[in-house]
Amino acid sequence: MHLARVIGDAHATVKDPMVTAAKMLLIHPIDGSREFTGHPLVAVDMVGAGPGEIVFYTTAYEAVIPWKRLHPDVPMALIDAGIIGIVDRIDVEGVPS
Repeated sequence: MHLARVIGDAHATVKDPMVTAAKMLLIHPIDGSREFTGHPLVAVDMVGAGPGEIVFYTTAYEAVIPWKRLHPDVPMALIDAGIIGIVDRIDVEGVPS
């Protein structure tokens, strides 16, 4: 799992039929000090996250598993990143919260 901050919405006029109900958010990975790292990416929101929130997400096949649990009638979905939690607090020794 990885940490990220939600920085926007992503909208698609055409989606794969297996993810037509998916809400997509633009997220930017962060480190434990809440500093941006890497590049922004689009992730399927499975928890109702919103702009500015810190979330944790997973990638690759593990991103599909929560979607399948929420939508058991849908065959394999094409999801590369999925938001699976909203972070309430980050405690890192030596870093103010």
